[in-house]
Amino acid sequence: GNPSFLIRLWRRRNTLFLSFLCSPAKQTEMAGISTALCMSSSSLLAPSFSKQSVRISPRTNRFSRIYALSSNDIKVGTSIEVDGAPWRVLEFLHVKPGKGAAFVRTKIRNYVNGSTVERTFRAGITMEEANVFKETKQFTYKDGSQFVFMDLSSYEETRLNEADMGEKTKWLKEGMDCNLLYWKDKVIDFELPITVQLKILDVDPGLRGDTAQGGTKPATLETGAVVNVPLFVNPGEDIMVDTRTGTYMSRV
Repeated sequence: GNPSFLIRLWRRRNTLFLSFLCSPAKQTEMAGISTALCMSSSSLLAPSFSKQSVRISPRTNRFSRIYALSSNDIKVGTSIEVDGAPWRVLEFLHVKPGKGAAFVRTKIRNYVNGSTVERTFRAGITMEEANVFKETKQFTYKDGSQFVFMDLSSYEETRLNEADMGEKTKWLKEGMDCNLLYWKDKVIDFELPITVQLKILDVDPGLRGDTAQGGTKPATLETGAVVNVPLFVNPGEDIMVDTRTGTYMSRV
């Protein structure tokens, strides 16, 4: 008969091509549509109205792979699994004694409970890198004893209990972006910005005398935190605070 369209199938190297050849009556509707299937990667090429197909990358898992690493690769910031728990390397030292085997002396911190211990590993042994990764969320509000963080792209909320967050919550301010740390599909910690801008609500008169002598006074911030500030800083002013040390940096 006189079909409205024909299907043409051919192969070039490792790619299988499928084309629709249309009759004049169907050209407006079907002209130029082609789909390609890459046999080597099993990934689908989306239909296109041009002669070239556009590859759509396969969806990737949000969790990174777990890699094995040598104890010789340990450095500050490395995440490792020890005794079934995730740890972050705070300090390390490669030691090569005159006699005996070389080893690596480390100080590591448990992501889950915050404890810090010293561990020694033989040089060259294989270790497992902890599958710890970060996602940026915005702290939106506090609901009772829970702190609510939101993913601004999906509007998905993550709730963390106050008891599990430690003293770092005293620097949290609504609208602040933080990094949530995940391990095995669970939030195990969160990271604050290194510096935050906060308003002073109240100050203690503190020391009297010449400000050039470096006197300070305690100041209560909008989050409830208390820091020592210079004598010239007053209520209602904004200051920058280092969240790692809890110290005053400058007046804004």
